[in-house]
Amino acid sequence: MWQAILESKERIIFKKVEKPIPRPNEVLIKIKKIGICGSDIHAFHGKHPYISFPIIQGHEFSGQITEVGKEAKRFQPGDNVTIMPQVVCNRCYPCTHGNYHICQNLKVIGCQTPGAAQEYFSVDENLVIKVPDNMSYDFGAMVEPLAVGVHALGKLSELKGINLLVLGAGPIGNLAAQAAKGLGVRTVMITDINEFRLEIAKKCGLDYPILISREDLSQAIEKHFGEAGVDATLECVGLQATIEQAIQIARKGTDIIVVGVFSEIPRVNIGFIQDKELRLMGTLMYREEDYHVAIELIQSGKIHLQPLISEYFSFMDYEKAYRFIENNKNKIMKVIINMDK
Repeated sequence: MWQAILESKERIIFKKVEKPIPRPNEVLIKIKKIGICGSDIHAFHGKHPYISFPIIQGHEFSGQITEVGKEAKRFQPGDNVTIMPQVVCNRCYPCTHGNYHICQNLKVIGCQTPGAAQEYFSVDENLVIKVPDNMSYDFGAMVEPLAVGVHALGKLSELKGINLLVLGAGPIGNLAAQAAKGLGVRTVMITDINEFRLEIAKKCGLDYPILISREDLSQAIEKHFGEAGVDATLECVGLQATIEQAIQIARKGTDIIVVGVFSEIPRVNIGFIQDKELRLMGTLMYREEDYHVAIELIQSGKIHLQPLISEYFSFMDYEKAYRFIENNKNKIMKVIINMDK
């Protein structure tokens, strides 16, 4: 079988290796679709602080089980699946208290350990999530980023009937906003500086897409929500400007959930956080229940995934996919590697 290896900055090579034999507790997955996400793009350009070369990427994907190890009991050949790409120690305090997603020794498949950018992938069955037979492989590969949004929303004490602000209309912001609507949030305002992304947000049924280069955010909040403002904010960008904005416009006594990954350490106005009694919280990855909620949201038709898919590339054109993203970054949401072509 073939593997795609990110050997060095902006260079992907292909290596032919033997198809893996699953260990007793593993299943072997024939990879069908792989989504390229922001962390993959940063790694390709040598800008990810926690990913080193060489690495086999691929942590958003779908596939079909072809073999099961002799001790694997949860799945059978023919099952369509995705995975939670979390390698955890099961020994540290978070792991032993139900918070394995923030394991102190966490490694992410496709980032710190080999990922699914290969024709077959063998993985511990405890990381595998079955997806419905009638769910497309495209959508199966997008369960993982949707679960990120579901988990972030789980940090809020209340969802039903609230007004939510989402800063950043990229794939994660869009999916988090859609999940919020699906889980009972009354109204979602989503912002970006990219008009294309906001057009996608409109297609996905989000209430108030705000192009902040043309419209003042504080005025937009007052226009649509009145003096009450927003009840909670998701920061899905990871920039100094947006975390500052989140704190600046927050109504007193509200929540800010940090979803975006910051490549540089930001400065925040702690005085505002103290004076407004804001709750500033981080969120990382997901737990298994978040995957099941994500799948239910997709199956119920409450999540619109097709508008997010910008382009497909064949496996052997993996590097071309990154070049395409770089050359069209203002008009791209999700690029998918099609392993069957």
